[in-house]
Amino acid sequence: MRKLPPLRALHAFEAAARHHSFAAAANELGVTPTAISHQIRQLEEVCGVKLFQRRPRPLLLTSAGARLYPALRNGFDALASAMALLAEQDVQAPLRVTSPSAFASKWLVPQLAKWRDENPSIPLEIIGTDAVLDVRAGAADVAIRYARKPPLDFVAREVFRDAYFPVCSPRLLERHGPIARATDLRRLPLIQYDWINNDPEAPTWQRWFDVARTIDPDFKPLGKALDKSWDLSFREELHAIDAVVGGQGVAICGDIVVSNELKSGLLVKAHPLSLPGYGFYLVSMPQHPRAPVIEAFSAWMRAVS
Repeated sequence: MRKLPPLRALHAFEAAARHHSFAAAANELGVTPTAISHQIRQLEEVCGVKLFQRRPRPLLLTSAGARLYPALRNGFDALASAMALLAEQDVQAPLRVTSPSAFASKWLVPQLAKWRDENPSIPLEIIGTDAVLDVRAGAADVAIRYARKPPLDFVAREVFRDAYFPVCSPRLLERHGPIARATDLRRLPLIQYDWINNDPEAPTWQRWFDVARTIDPDFKPLGKALDKSWDLSFREELHAIDAVVGGQGVAICGDIVVSNELKSGLLVKAHPLSLPGYGFYLVSMPQHPRAPVIEAFSAWMRAVS
C-alpha cells in the first residue's frame, strides 16, 4: 500500500504554493488561513522537513517544498483532467431506462424519434422487461414503474395514470355488430392475459363484469367460469394486444399502452365502461449524478403523453 500524507494537507500545500499565499489558498478551498497553516504544519511533521520559509512576504518555498510542489501540481492536474474526461463521457453515455415490456414496445419506442429531435445529444438505452431491475445496484439509471402508489426510498415522479377499457378491432365489430350494452359482449370472443402482481383489484375481465352488473340491471353473466375458461388466454400482455389488433377478440387494455392503436383507429373502445388503472412512475436514486437528464426525460414524457 502507498504511504501518503493526508490528502487535505497535500491539497492545502499545493494551493498555497501555487498562490504564494495562505490567504489566497484559504479563499480557494473555502477555509480559514489558520486552517491552511495547520494543514501545512501537519504535512511538515509527516515529511520531517520545512516546506515554506516563515517570513511575512513574499511566501517562499524551501528547497524541499520546491521539490514537492511540481509533483503535486502535476498529480492534481492529471486528476482534474481524468475527472473532466469522466464527466464528459458520462454526459455522452446513453441514459439507461428500464420499462415494462408492453409499455416500452407500444408507447415508448414509437415516441423515440421525438426524443431524438428534441435531445439529439442524449442517447437512450431502452431495457424493456417485466422483471424489476435493481436501480439501486445500478442496473439502470431510471425505471418506469407501474404501480398504484409511488415506490418508497426513491425519487418517484408520476408521469401519467391510465384507465382500462374493453378494446377491439373495428373489423371485429363489423362481423359481430355494435356493442350497445355491456351484456352485448356475450357475443364476442374474450381475450385475457396474466397479471403477475396478483392484485385482487387488477383491471381484469372479472372486475369489469362485477362493475357492469352494478350499473346494468339486465346484465347477464357469460355462460362460462370467468376465472377458468376464455376464448383466448395469454401469459404476455403484448401477445394479447397483438391478438386484439388482429381481430381475434376483445381485451381489457390500458388506454396509455394502446394509445397509438386507438389514435390510428387500429383499435376502438368496445364499451365506455372503464376501470381505474395504475400510475406510471419514473423512479431513480436520490442525488443521482444524472439527475438533470432524468428530469428532462420526465418532463418530455409528460409533454408527449
